[in-house]
Formats: sequence, structure tokens, C-alpha cells
Amino acid sequence: MDLAVVCKALVKDFGEVRALDGLGFHVQDGEIFGLIGPNGAGKTTALRIVSTLLLPTSGSITVFDQDVVKEASAVRRIITYLPEEAGAYKNLSGQEYLSFMAKFTKEDKDAVSEMVEVASTISGLGDRLKDKVKTYSKGMKRRLLVARALMTKPKLAVLDEPTSGLDVLHSVHVRGIVKQYVEKHGVTVLLSSHNMLEVEYLCNRVALLNMGKIVAEGSPDELKKEARAPNLEEVFAKVVDID
Repeated sequence: MDLAVVCKALVKDFGEVRALDGLGFHVQDGEIFGLIGPNGAGKTTALRIVSTLLLPTSGSITVFDQDVVKEASAVRRIITYLPEEAGAYKNLSGQEYLSFMAKFTKEDKDAVSEMVEVASTISGLGDRLKDKVKTYSKGMKRRLLVARALMTKPKLAVLDEPTSGLDVLHSVHVRGIVKQYVEKHGVTVLLSSHNMLEVEYLCNRVALLNMGKIVAEGSPDELKKEARAPNLEEVFAKVVDID
């Protein structure tokens, strides 16, 4: 199977703090791959380097054979990145926001309209897209932002905590969006999450990070079997030595 992301010996230092310490992993084309770990493990740093937003100290990452440092512009054309604390322009309606963002990718009016229609369907917000974003709940905003991230049909979607802070219903909707979109369009997803239920539901494979290094990797079932644990939460606790 082709590789979407290849990370080799990745190091990232912030002054005297080493956030990533020889990180290495690969993501297969068409799979959902999860990076999980405690706070400060380096998950978001790794995602930002993949997304060309941070430069590594050393090591390399390629996205569909394109180097994220040397070929950053080419990488940006085939990926989308949704940070944990992403926001939308509050004085635009949801539909206006989607149209505004679509114009960064498409110039043709019909292509923009088609992209907005796709995003409208993904979001499931219906008539609320006519309302200003400032009237949305946190869950509605996140659904809008996930739709914005996926409407471009990227080759790679990088999602940092896609359901962070959402209630059960909005979380279920967002997870369903991601899973269905991958199955329908063959998009590759690299995500981080603290929600182990979400990781088990979504991810084909998972890498557990601790102190900037991968300490375990495999499918959720493989990790549970190896750790003799009933769920990923207990795998997580054992691997990172949480009492």
C-alpha cells in the first residue's frame, strides 16, 4: 500500500525543551491514523510540522513523497489542517464563512458553490447556516469547521482533537462525518485525540507518544491484546506508566 506520510527521526527543540525526540511513524494512504499520548507528549507539535506550520530541528517528514520543508507549498495544496482551537469569523453567516474559505481554493463561481454545497451537507447544520457564526454553540462551530476542513477533498486531513469539548451528540456527529468521508472519498486522516472511545471507533492504527517518542504502535485491537487490556484507556495508562 502507498504511504501518505513518512516521518523519520524527527526532532523538535524549543530552546532547551525537546518536544520531539527521534519520532518515527508512517501513515498508509486511505487510513485513519491516531497520535495519542498525555499532555506535552508532542502530538500537536508533530501535527504542526506535518502541516508545514513548524520547522523541525532535524529529521524529515514527507506527505505523498513531498518534503514538508523543501516542498511546503506543494504539501499545502493537498492537505487541510484543523487545529484544536480553530475559530471562524463570528460576524459572517455559516454559509458566508464557507464561501469565503472556498474562494481560497477555487476561483470559478460554480466550483465555489459546489464546494459550499458539499460543506453544507457535511456540517448537517441545515438552515442554521444562514445565521451568524456568533449565534452558534461550540458544537455547531466545530461541525462548521470540520466541514470547512473536508470540503476541499484533501489527500490528507490533519485533525487536532476534532471533538474537543463537545457534548455527546455533537461528538457522535463529527466522528460520523470523518469516518463516512474517509470511506466515501478515500481521504487519509492523521489525528490526535484524548478521547479513547473516539480513537477506537475511528482509527485503523494508533501510535502512543510519551516524551516525544513513540512507545507503542498498532491497531487498537493489537494494542489491547499486547497490553492485555480491555480498552485503549488502560493500554494508554500502562504504556505511559500512569497509576
